[in-house]
Amino acid sequence: MTQEFDIAASLVEGVGGRSGAWTFVRGFAAHWASPLESADGWTEVDLTAAEERLGVRLPTALREAYLLFGRRRDLTSNHDVLLGPTELYVDDAKVALVFRHENQGAVSWGILLDSLQDDDPAVFFRTNMADGSAERWEGWMESLSLSFVEIVLSESLQADGDLCDFLDADDHDVESLEESFVRLPFPVYPIGEEEHGSRWFLGQDALLRADAGAVIFARGRTTEGLKRVRDLIPGDWLNDYR
Repeated sequence: MTQEFDIAASLVEGVGGRSGAWTFVRGFAAHWASPLESADGWTEVDLTAAEERLGVRLPTALREAYLLFGRRRDLTSNHDVLLGPTELYVDDAKVALVFRHENQGAVSWGILLDSLQDDDPAVFFRTNMADGSAERWEGWMESLSLSFVEIVLSESLQADGDLCDFLDADDHDVESLEESFVRLPFPVYPIGEEEHGSRWFLGQDALLRADAGAVIFARGRTTEGLKRVRDLIPGDWLNDYR
């Protein structure tokens, strides 16, 4: 899968369910990173051992994602961290199965224990305080497969300093983004944050995410793609040393 990969069209299927999500991940990996290989996933033995240790059955979507690309850290763990099967754990309050951490531990993502029987359950997140306490679990995304699509997209924004950049944005920057780039068919998140959540955009060889209208992340598939982003949204880009 090469230049024929249509990220917007594939994403329509990718947000619709597990099968479309994994097809999207395959295409995105081939076009924006490197193609998936058989060794990129964990094994059934790894997942069964995790289930026996935890005393729970992992949801189908989690198993499928781990089997397909769970070991591909370039797709899952450039910034935040997808936990491996031996690292999965149930939180102290016995509310959720945790599968992902923010890179400094400030946020955790998990699946509520009472929804583990669902094939593709919703994903929740919580903020972890410096004193060791944690906020309550809040809605992140409506399905686990959708969350994995977001993980792959978001981690691509942290893939390479020469291809990735970051801008503290003002209203004018956001207007330039909305005028110059195509909004991708991905729902605003976290759940319930339609006005202040994260949105995805696409340009020529460029992928962008706007967070709460205050931050813009950009990833070029090529250096030329990232340069076009900077030209269309002039500003104090973190990695722009021109």
